[in-house]
Amino acid sequence: MVDTPKKPRKKAEPAPEPKLLASESRGRRIKRWILRGLGGIAAFYGLLIVLFSFLPPPINLYQLSESWRLGGISKDWVNWDEIAPVMGRSVVAAEDANFCLHWGFDMAAIRAAAEQGGTRGASTLTQQVAKNVFLWQGRSWIRKAIEAGLTPVVELVWSKQRILEVYLNVAEFDEGVFGVQAAAQHYFGVDARDLSALQAARLAAVLPDPKGRSASKPSNFVRKRTGAIMSGAETILADGRADCFQDRE
Repeated sequence: MVDTPKKPRKKAEPAPEPKLLASESRGRRIKRWILRGLGGIAAFYGLLIVLFSFLPPPINLYQLSESWRLGGISKDWVNWDEIAPVMGRSVVAAEDANFCLHWGFDMAAIRAAAEQGGTRGASTLTQQVAKNVFLWQGRSWIRKAIEAGLTPVVELVWSKQRILEVYLNVAEFDEGVFGVQAAAQHYFGVDARDLSALQAARLAAVLPDPKGRSASKPSNFVRKRTGAIMSGAETILADGRADCFQDRE
């Protein structure tokens, strides 16, 4: 009888050290909680976007801070049909002439801003709404990153008309004066529905520096900008760039 050689036994791998197992387990738990936290934040913003697609946003962080600083603010929500159509066109002409042509980001404006070294703004009305309604003021990469995530969702859920309606109701037109109705009363003593083309362009001309410009006592710069906005508002009406938020007159 021939003995077959026995195969050498494999050495058993040493058991993982308890400290290593505990560290890996702790790392997984932290990662899981981070993902849950991010998911919760996303769900919270998603719910707000859906709610504000038909409900007026009650107040935002900047308005709260200004109310505390000034001892109160002036704001009065009005629906789209209570705003003079020329006001919507004026703001689009002033702030985002391609509003009807993009889905939240104006890539041509972004490229132009990059070529000029960031000396000019490239934020669309949708980006400004995302910032004004859901976020805080100031420059930071974190805020810009969240804004970039919210912008396409707002475009997906809201209509263009709704985006412009919300913008006109939350924008600051003078220190502590928020929304087109409060601004129309503050500067001209009229309701937003009764704004003339000149008055609407004056209001749009104070953006984005409402604390440094006045619609009732316009500087030479504001006067020149007002003229350009009036011309731009007529142009976007004629060439169809206002069709996404209003009927042709």
